[in-house]
Amino acid sequence: MYRFVSRITFLCGVSLYYLSPAFAEQNIIQNNEKVSQSKDNTENKADSKQLDAITVTAERRSENNQRVPISVLHLDGKTIANAGYKDLTDLQYLAPGVQYDPTQGAAFQIRGVGSESFDFSNAKSVSVVVDDVVMDAQRANGLIGLVDINNVDIMMGPQGTLFGMNSTSGVISVTTGKPKLGKLSGNGSFSYGEHNERIINGTMNIPIGKIAALRVSAFDNAQDGYGHNVTLHKLVGSTHEYGTRAKLYIEPAYNLDITLAGDYAHHWDSSVRTPVADQPSAVTEMLHGWGIYPNAKNADTADSFLGKIEREEWGSSLHVHTKLGNNDLTFISAYRGSLYNNATPVDFLPSDQYAFIPYNYGHLTTKKISEEIHFSSPKGHFLEYLVGGFYNRLEAKQTQYGWGTYGAPLVDTNGNSVSSLYCTSCAIGKDGNTSLFKSRNESLAAFGQLKFNILKSFTLAISGRYTHDRNSQSLNYVTTDPVQIMGYTPTFIPTSAPPIYNYGVKRGQNFSGRISPEYHFNADTMAYFTFSTGYKPAGIAFVGNKYDPYRSEKVKSYELGFKSEWFRHRLRFNFDLFREDFTDFQATVLTNIPAGAGGWLQTTAIGNAGGLRSQGVEGNIAFKPISSLTLSGAATYTDAYFTDYHYNKTTDYTHTRLTNAPRFSGNVFVDYDHDIAPDLGFRAHVDYSYRSTYWTVVGQPAYSRVPAHSLVNLRFSVMPLNKKIQVGVYVRNLFDKYFSTGWQQYGAMGLVHYTTPDARRTVGGFVNFSF
Repeated sequence: MYRFVSRITFLCGVSLYYLSPAFAEQNIIQNNEKVSQSKDNTENKADSKQLDAITVTAERRSENNQRVPISVLHLDGKTIANAGYKDLTDLQYLAPGVQYDPTQGAAFQIRGVGSESFDFSNAKSVSVVVDDVVMDAQRANGLIGLVDINNVDIMMGPQGTLFGMNSTSGVISVTTGKPKLGKLSGNGSFSYGEHNERIINGTMNIPIGKIAALRVSAFDNAQDGYGHNVTLHKLVGSTHEYGTRAKLYIEPAYNLDITLAGDYAHHWDSSVRTPVADQPSAVTEMLHGWGIYPNAKNADTADSFLGKIEREEWGSSLHVHTKLGNNDLTFISAYRGSLYNNATPVDFLPSDQYAFIPYNYGHLTTKKISEEIHFSSPKGHFLEYLVGGFYNRLEAKQTQYGWGTYGAPLVDTNGNSVSSLYCTSCAIGKDGNTSLFKSRNESLAAFGQLKFNILKSFTLAISGRYTHDRNSQSLNYVTTDPVQIMGYTPTFIPTSAPPIYNYGVKRGQNFSGRISPEYHFNADTMAYFTFSTGYKPAGIAFVGNKYDPYRSEKVKSYELGFKSEWFRHRLRFNFDLFREDFTDFQATVLTNIPAGAGGWLQTTAIGNAGGLRSQGVEGNIAFKPISSLTLSGAATYTDAYFTDYHYNKTTDYTHTRLTNAPRFSGNVFVDYDHDIAPDLGFRAHVDYSYRSTYWTVVGQPAYSRVPAHSLVNLRFSVMPLNKKIQVGVYVRNLFDKYFSTGWQQYGAMGLVHYTTPDARRTVGGFVNFSF
């Protein structure tokens, strides 16, 4: 708190200093330059035959993407809206080389690489950054609902040298709408489609005097499930999420602006594991009696308890930007909180017939603070520089209980409740029936970049980051009152011994760097080479009550790229070759833990693979043959495999492919926007995405194979009343292509999986308006 108050005091002093008369003349000059730049931008946009310029912040300052020596895939808000997707995780269908695994802790992968783990000290390989704030909470993505999105920039490869946070595989940077001074405006959208899909969102921009503006957005999305719980007569896979975001922007002087932002979002779904194959014969027979037939497309179950996941995310941030001469000074302070409740029973049948783990519930809360400062020079000089500091502290607390009979009914033949239950969340010799995890992850970093504009055609950028990390985690046991859950108190039978150590700390220091020479053949064509290193800290893991820490992860990345525009900016073509070599990669694999009565359960363990390599080629193209038609697309070939991985010294995974890593993936977009009459427009959008075969479990077991598949989305609309209203229809997954996610061998319960609502066709209509 003292640091925060001191910072605000300092900033207030700076703002008063810059408002003094001594700076009046400089402000007028800078203001005139800004007006001139605005006129130039307007003239450029007037040429509708050209592709729109793409501005990115991959190097923490606004630059044309064609002049940045990094592989960046840019998605603007219009592209995302036209595709009809609703969640951040849906970016995987729009961005080749990006995958999302909803199981094992839930995380993104880029170029086939990314750790997914239930361990609380494991840092994410792909950082999600929303409005310059790193979203690193466990089981959270940082953004629920895609509303009022300006653009998403996906930066491939290690990016920690400038973003101040460990990101060995890449960064997904999301920029939301910014308040606009002096303009009252708004927009809204309503969609309704098959499966009772409802999508409602709106945004309002409200000017407050001449120096401030407030921007508020909200959304409410829902969709009925694709499976059935035949016992409870409820749908499996239904979703409902809603939220709001507000930004207050204040510009008291030309050289000072302040943005205060806050957001809240809630997600609920009734997803649950459903049976696929290899269930005990008695279970299969009983399932058939309920009309459930396990197979690769099955989404039905007969559990006595409805599985569900509930997630909340909220936070606030303060951005302060000021000018020191021609230099830029930026402060970013943020607070984030999240909640994650998961009720995931694994029975498949009514509990009076068969109860494996009917009581399986986790409650996770997190809170984090982050502080960042960076100082940058103006562009265009021989030497450009940026230096900064970053601090992040994330704390998590989870309670988890797992109680069951491992197959026996919860009631005996006389109708009495069973007197004892196996407890996976207990420990032999310890009081308590619930595991209590606490973790604290801290990162302190200094980062910077020097860019030398040696010649008009040749520049050299050198950047680096020094990081100090401290990760700690503990495991203890507490008591949850079973009466409130079950109506009585059974005897709990622990299934394993307590950990030898119930608390651990891992500390680490690292220096990561990047060097990027680039050569400009002309104003529209450039080539670059980038060598960079990255790092993720070591962590503490508890697997089946076993204390199992793991080492830090390091990567060396090589990228050779070419960016170009042709035919007076009507054709854009970029491509790059890449290779990434990881050492001590933090991999996840299914492992057995004691389940009582001599049985075993499979859970996810995290450990170090000796080596991993990801290599391939990426490319994207955009073409505007006429002013009303834009064609674009991107493609990736990725060869990602373990070069050295001997798990527990007994299983050799060397040369096996990474999970969720298709070799080929690609997208094609077609956008047509034409004026039928002066006050009537027509708009059409088609997008196609493809992924080759991949596997979802380490070692490529046959059951985890996801066949190659394609998805096609359509959107057609007319825009009357001077384009202030848009009325149209949409089709998502036109050819009703089915695919599955989250395959898992779950001990005696056989092969199970999660299904996704994206794996079915949805047809609907929408109305958009703006003013």
